[in-house]
Amino acid sequence: MNAPRPSDQAAAHERLYRTLRTQVMHGELAPGQALTLRGLGKQYGVSMTPVREAVRRLVAEGALTMSSSGRVSTPALTPDRIEELASIRALLEPELASRALPRAHFALIDRLAAINTANAEAVAKGDAVAYVRTNLEFHRTLYLRAQSPAMLAILETVWLQLGPTMRALYARLRRNEPPQHHRLILAALRAGDEAGLRLAVRTDVTQGLRHLAS
Repeated sequence: MNAPRPSDQAAAHERLYRTLRTQVMHGELAPGQALTLRGLGKQYGVSMTPVREAVRRLVAEGALTMSSSGRVSTPALTPDRIEELASIRALLEPELASRALPRAHFALIDRLAAINTANAEAVAKGDAVAYVRTNLEFHRTLYLRAQSPAMLAILETVWLQLGPTMRALYARLRRNEPPQHHRLILAALRAGDEAGLRLAVRTDVTQGLRHLAS
């Protein structure tokens, strides 16, 4: 049997890395959920080398944690850590929204409104994973217009660390209505109101994460 070619292993590593990264960010995995290299390889049908490389990258990003004994798991955050990450979001996200505002054309606002409708549908169905996914999609779609890739990359590492805990929170709270601040964000974008936009984004981020730290 021929050994896998380096190009095949690189492709397998990249696919697994992106799959696991998305699962963690969207809260598809529970906080503190243990993962094994062998189990991941069997689940996704890849050899140990791409599994190790994918896990190594995700640990470096904070999407996964590795203990001194080599145990790999999703982040289980303390209240202090949640507060720290919330503070980073409160600093970065209003700035990204402000930078996006001059490029927030009507098509973008319509797209954000459609995502917010999907977010409301996830709430109505009690689908915590879909809620987290569409909530992050709403924010990321706006922030991409900021054309500030370094800031967005930093923010995504924060979202990665928060993903499992956010899913657990929303599943526990059993919300029955979507975040009201998304509507305020849309209104500020339509009005070209930078101060209102910053306030709506900051409030949306901090109010949601306040429940996490309590």
